[in-house]
Amino acid sequence: MLGGIVATFVLSFFFPVFYNVAWYFLLITVSFFLLDVIILFTAKTGIESTRIVAEKLSNGDENPISVSTRNYYTFAVYAKIIDEIPFQFQVRNFEINRKIKASSQDDIQYFLRPVERGEYVFGNLNVYISSPLRIISRRFTFNKDQMVPTYPSYIQLRKYDLMAFSNNLFQYGVKKIRRIGHTMEFEQIKEYIQGDDIRTLNWKATAKKNSLMVNQFQDEKSQSVYMIIDKGRVMKMPFNGLSLLDYAINATLVLSNVILKKHDKAGMFTFSKKVENRVVAEKRSSQMQLIMECLYNIKTDFFESDFSRLYTDVKKNINQRSLLLLYTNFETLDGLHRQLPYLKGIAKNHLLVVVFFQNTELNELIHKKAETVQEMYDKVIAEKFMFEKRLIVNELKKYGIYSVLTQPENLTLDTINKYLEIKARGIL
Repeated sequence: MLGGIVATFVLSFFFPVFYNVAWYFLLITVSFFLLDVIILFTAKTGIESTRIVAEKLSNGDENPISVSTRNYYTFAVYAKIIDEIPFQFQVRNFEINRKIKASSQDDIQYFLRPVERGEYVFGNLNVYISSPLRIISRRFTFNKDQMVPTYPSYIQLRKYDLMAFSNNLFQYGVKKIRRIGHTMEFEQIKEYIQGDDIRTLNWKATAKKNSLMVNQFQDEKSQSVYMIIDKGRVMKMPFNGLSLLDYAINATLVLSNVILKKHDKAGMFTFSKKVENRVVAEKRSSQMQLIMECLYNIKTDFFESDFSRLYTDVKKNINQRSLLLLYTNFETLDGLHRQLPYLKGIAKNHLLVVVFFQNTELNELIHKKAETVQEMYDKVIAEKFMFEKRLIVNELKKYGIYSVLTQPENLTLDTINKYLEIKARGIL
């Protein structure tokens, strides 16, 4: 509008008849401007807006953020909402435009996916309001400097906890494992009834009672399970924005909950140049909170992981035979051979499961049609690396070491399946 008035004044130099018209339009514009100022700024509380965020964010998941805006004006307003999102997300053009009816409330929701743990600070929640005239805007500011910590994926934890409660785990990829043989934990001797396994007959008790008696067993409980997280440089590789270390941390949180639900003892620690972040395996009520706080505080480094230090620490501090799930990564067979003596030493006294990762980007390269010599060369190299991963599995199996080779996004399900398989087979 102002541009048109200026153009009219310029035109009046050549055609004087437009001079009065230009002043007429300028007067109308100023009148509307003053009217817009009056109706927007005379109300002390024209707008109230609140950002609603959970007490903590879940790492690697889509977290809902809600913005509730209340219009106290007696007319509909046009709102431009600019939320100052934490710098970790690198979002610099966040803007939501809404029309809010008179004396009503409008709720919007957007999602943020953090990919690292730590503190996230939201800045101002800015709401720019315009009247139906839409000449000027009035800014309202709310929720200044709101800090929210980002924890390991508690959304996954709740999901699997709910599935376990409803006995529908198999629908989400957790396998039903057929139980083989008997567990070793004796419960009682009872009279035989039809349907009992005759292989459990206790002949001495039968002779004394002069009736068939059988041994009754129960699932072994209170077994110690430790999750060991390699936080060296091999775990810094990112997939879908999340590092292998954070995938392992999220899986550890979920698996710890499953272990405790199975009445076993859950514990964890990390290692790189030294062993840190230790939580002794227990099944107390506060164990999950201890594990979550420990996982939240894990600090990464770029050191070469010292497996000899890991072997020494396990031998010194874990006296009872336990299930050890080691989250690490081996890209080549030579890399495994350098650490194999220490893994074999650990496996002598414990049931060791080495969890390492497939390179999903190599899968894409392998299945892509090669059209040039360079692409053919890249494809062959990718196939070689994928084949070495399978060789690593066979090499570990040769020495009685179990393994899980998984894609990062399937890590949680695959480790739960391996734990349930070990429990079902009674091999711990």
